[in-house]
Amino acid sequence: MSKPTPKYRFKHFSDSERDQLAILLHRHEYSLREIADTLDRVVSAVSYEISKNSVNGVYDAKKAILKARVRRKASKYQGMVIANNPALQKSVEDKLLEGRSCESIAGRIRNHEKNLPPISGNSIRRYLASSYCFAIRLERQKLAAKKKRRQKHVRSGKLDGRTFIDERPKDINERENVGDAEADFIVSGRNGTGRLLVIIDRKIRATFIEKIWPVTIENIKAGFIRIKKRYPEMNTFTTDNDILLINHKELEKVLGVKIYFAHAYSSWEKGSVENVNGVIREFGITKSSDISKYSKKTIAEVEHRLNDRYMKCLDYATPQEKLNEHRKKIDNQKAPD
Repeated sequence: MSKPTPKYRFKHFSDSERDQLAILLHRHEYSLREIADTLDRVVSAVSYEISKNSVNGVYDAKKAILKARVRRKASKYQGMVIANNPALQKSVEDKLLEGRSCESIAGRIRNHEKNLPPISGNSIRRYLASSYCFAIRLERQKLAAKKKRRQKHVRSGKLDGRTFIDERPKDINERENVGDAEADFIVSGRNGTGRLLVIIDRKIRATFIEKIWPVTIENIKAGFIRIKKRYPEMNTFTTDNDILLINHKELEKVLGVKIYFAHAYSSWEKGSVENVNGVIREFGITKSSDISKYSKKTIAEVEHRLNDRYMKCLDYATPQEKLNEHRKKIDNQKAPD
């Protein structure tokens, strides 16, 4: 059987089809596939209908019809919850225009905006698909980054005396401390110059970006020093085996940190920074672009957006909020009694 289209697969069962389905189910000699063939449906649609509209494990046509109607009515109501609440509508629309995901908006409202009624990500998605959000959908499409072909980054040279990730302490692996970070470089396109140095805290996901141009080992060191001044909590960072870190021992002394190296071709060992690199691409610094052309203001705006994201792993707080909270706690501990 050929793969059905989504429209055909999820088309609602009619009342008469439910009556016929109930009759066929009572004749135990019929399999789901035979029932599907009889009703001219795919097996997955029959299985879904039975699992969704059965009551106490028994499929009854009258009860199935009632359950389906109640569910459709509730679904329609949920889609109108946002439109019928001006404060909720404004909050949701503002966040959608910032390019945030439906799930993160729902989590933020549920956990941090107690003055608004809680709402699900699916409800926001239905609202986004409605006629209320035509203009917002257009704006969100403009925010979406164009996907470009990945350019290969050629490395050469040799790094001596590296400390590999295998020797990283357990508390770093389990993200227990603020100050344990991951670092990586974002390179320009084929005809571009310049790089971005990206550092992210493994626990609170606070991200710091510095533009490196022209790309030299000394400018790399200067970029790390600038980030260290803005992120004094940094005690360690995990990175890949880029030849620009050939003076990593000197860098450890200058920064007062411990550097750990991931294994070659094992980008998942520094998954946080790899993930944030993808988000940076979505925020406008595309893979084929010339990083030397981006202004400090543009890079600062990208950094701000990264640290202003609602993140599920932070209970829908933002990295900046978590960083401020951590620094306030440290200041209180240092304050005299």
